[in-house]
Amino acid sequence: MSTKIRTYTKDALSSLGVAAAACALVAGNVAARDVIDSVQVSTRGLDMNRPTDVRTFYSRLENAAWMLCTRGTRVALEPVDDLKGCYAKALGDAIRSANMPMLTLIYLQTHTLQEAAARAIKVPVQVAAK
Repeated sequence: MSTKIRTYTKDALSSLGVAAAACALVAGNVAARDVIDSVQVSTRGLDMNRPTDVRTFYSRLENAAWMLCTRGTRVALEPVDDLKGCYAKALGDAIRSANMPMLTLIYLQTHTLQEAAARAIKVPVQVAAK
């Protein structure tokens, strides 16, 4: 399994946001002209049933989101206007697309339930009840 993180042009960010795909899932159809950058984030060598491996995968997603928003292969394109927003959206959308409860719990260690809701991330029932 792998997750693809994509960032989009400023115009696309306002309407489509950042899509992330888990396996063959695609969050939405976006014209090729709107895509700035994307990267595959692999689970190779990880057992996604082990919390330590899920944490490793989360770190890979964080690094990919940061790299795409700061120094991705953005040849001849302007830098992202809102670095923090780009990163938050890329990471949040990747978590939502992966739809893995353990991954969501790791995300919630550093993000609020409101941030998860803003990204349409499904929160495990045990956590949502608190």
